[in-house]
Amino acid sequence: MTQSHCLINNSHMFEMFEQQANEVVKNLPWVKNVNVTMSAQPARPIYAGQLPAGLQTISNIIAVSSCKGGVGKSTVAVNLAYTLAGMGARVGIFDADVYGPSLPTMVSPENRLLEMNPEKKTIIPTEYLGVKLVSFGFAGQGRAIMRGPMVSGVINQLLTTAEWGELDYLVVDMPPGTGDIQLTLCQVVPLTAAVIVTTPQKLAFIDVAKGVRMFSKLKVPCVAVVENMCHFDADGKRHYPFGRGSGSQVVQQFGIPHLFDLPIRPTLSASGDSGMPEVVADPLSEVAQTFQNLGVCIVQQCAKIRQQVSTAVTYDRSLKVIRVKVPDSNEEFLLHPATVRRNDRSAQSVDEWTGEQKLQYTDVPEDIEPEEIRPMGNYAVSITWPDGFSQIAPYDQLQTMERLVDVPEPSPAQV
Repeated sequence: MTQSHCLINNSHMFEMFEQQANEVVKNLPWVKNVNVTMSAQPARPIYAGQLPAGLQTISNIIAVSSCKGGVGKSTVAVNLAYTLAGMGARVGIFDADVYGPSLPTMVSPENRLLEMNPEKKTIIPTEYLGVKLVSFGFAGQGRAIMRGPMVSGVINQLLTTAEWGELDYLVVDMPPGTGDIQLTLCQVVPLTAAVIVTTPQKLAFIDVAKGVRMFSKLKVPCVAVVENMCHFDADGKRHYPFGRGSGSQVVQQFGIPHLFDLPIRPTLSASGDSGMPEVVADPLSEVAQTFQNLGVCIVQQCAKIRQQVSTAVTYDRSLKVIRVKVPDSNEEFLLHPATVRRNDRSAQSVDEWTGEQKLQYTDVPEDIEPEEIRPMGNYAVSITWPDGFSQIAPYDQLQTMERLVDVPEPSPAQV
């Protein structure tokens, strides 16, 4: 008998996941019976120690990006957020476009101004249909006219000082481009994953490719591509007025696992202007079903990423070694804790001017053991040592360190 647990709160999703779990497990030759048990316990944040206070209770942060304006990125971000909310998740939306915020047009909260908590010096998000909202457009300023560094500061303040509370998903509607704002967001916030939005035109693919490469360099996995304005049906036929293949090209060239396409539909555009998302206005439509499939994809991919990140770097107390298995890689290796500590590249260990190692070999005991290892985004771990030092160890750096070839014998006390 096998039991399976799924963390999502929606009867339709329960039935679908239960059916999938039964089918997969039943095909195992040694399984006779399957008993699937569902639960709705939310996932715990795994990056809390490295986040600003306002983000420490958010489990997953999803970037919706296009790098090209006018492709429907905000439409996808808002409808994805309300799809996840309809699946029972606690959701927030952060509109990161200061120059042209779209959120105030696409949703209709009763309170259209952000409020300040003077005691805590924090921002209180507004809400619409149970989803928390923060946008520069709700700050009473309209669209900003300011230089890049100022915009980055505004974005940082709006995002990190908001009282988001406990959220399962925070959907970030990224502005177009790959400049200061995008880099600030990716560096301040450990994004769980990214969704790429494109249209069939070749020009859209060129811009989107830049965004995918940016996320790749910043170690943010792109888990899905949404190709918007793909087709329309008329006279019993399906027409593709802008050509075909941009979304498929992104998927194939960059190895992104999932592709979703949205039709050219007046109701989808109208819902974005009416203040009520399409998935709320018509939850049984073809568009809503596509977003439902996208929502399921996000839930599954985030769970997979969280599992990979939480087990990427661990300490084996029986062998007294650090185990490393970099996400999206089949490579697994062992490191001696003292080797990791001696290879710290922070200013405390290395002279920033000369590059010389300030930390001497003998300064690190051979039998040193880490007290705690925690994920830091999708690219590094934070290791706390007995002397109180917190070392940031990127996966790339760990891969270059001297590895243990001979596996040590387990400690007698741990056998």
